Amino acid sequence: MQKEATATSKYLRLSPNKVRRVLNQIRGRKYQEALIILEFMPYKACKNIKKLLESAADNANQNYGYQKNNLFIHNAFVNSGPKIKRFQPRAQGRAFKINKPTCHMTIKLTYTSLTN
Repeated sequence: MQKEATATSKYLRLSPNKVRRVLNQIRGRKYQEALIILEFMPYKACKNIKKLLESAADNANQNYGYQKNNLFIHNAFVNSGPKIKRFQPRAQGRAFKINKPTCHMTIKLTYTSLTN
């Protein structure tokens, strides 16, 4: 059984769907390759994902002694968190509800001996 290094970020003020489209691009890739991809993608979620990916790599190094250039992204997923509810005042005393989504992100890295 391969050991996995995990990093989780909770209650991010981002839409889970918008985070998911970025995670789908880096899932199954090498750590270094994923960092380069995240660096040049134009999405707001990339900054948080890159930070979480670096945290997972540091966890792998600290807990298991894995080198960062031998890691690959085994699993990366996002779940929806609680919605932050706000109200927008409207005409004639009405109020419209605004739901601001949050999400929980998890990245799991494993060690690979392949150097391709």
